[in-house]
Amino acid sequence: MNDLAPPATRSLSHVTDWVFDLDNTLYPRTCNLFAQIDTRITNYVMDVTQLDFDSARSLQKTYYRDYGTTLNGLMTRHEIDPDHFLTSVHAIDYSPVIAHPDLVDTIRALPGRKFILTNGDVGHARSVLRQLGGDDLFEHVHDIRAMTYVPKPHKAAYDGFFALHGIDPSRAAMFDDLEKNLVVPHEVGMTTVQVVAAEDYAHEQVEAWELGRAAGPHVHHVTDDLARFLRERP
Repeated sequence: MNDLAPPATRSLSHVTDWVFDLDNTLYPRTCNLFAQIDTRITNYVMDVTQLDFDSARSLQKTYYRDYGTTLNGLMTRHEIDPDHFLTSVHAIDYSPVIAHPDLVDTIRALPGRKFILTNGDVGHARSVLRQLGGDDLFEHVHDIRAMTYVPKPHKAAYDGFFALHGIDPSRAAMFDDLEKNLVVPHEVGMTTVQVVAAEDYAHEQVEAWELGRAAGPHVHHVTDDLARFLRERP
């Protein structure tokens, strides 16, 4: 459980607004919770496109990479109903996410406001938070509907969130498992933290680029233990 400090490392002592991604950030990727969602997304792409499994999975990952979410790609290219998609892909078993009182207490003790900024939906976020034991932990869950379905990493997803809550990015920190979602936060002045899986994590449903640890200027801190990082934050 090591924190990797890229050259751009900076202090978090000035932060008053703490912004967290949800999936694979507030719970460990080893839960493989998103693997359930991932499979349901592949099946959804199969239904929409009539492609076989392998072809649908390849298209799903292409949309995920190019549009920010598979949903955004499906809406753009196939005009699907986003509410139907979100209901379908989040019909999963949440039991792999176990209570994490240490993380919950550590986030609760942070000075200032706490938010979730997720490309998932509120219902999914609430289910995860119930499992973690942090139902009331966050001031607001800003989800894909609040983003008007324009997801991270697009700048509009962040701009709408900042405007709604009066957030000064220069006094805020962003935590996300995907380094591409930290590019805009860095550009607007947020302190950024990439939350990564342990070195030995591998899963057949996870592409190598999804597990990448970035060393670019847009990633100020990297950790595989969020609770410890927050307790010992610089």
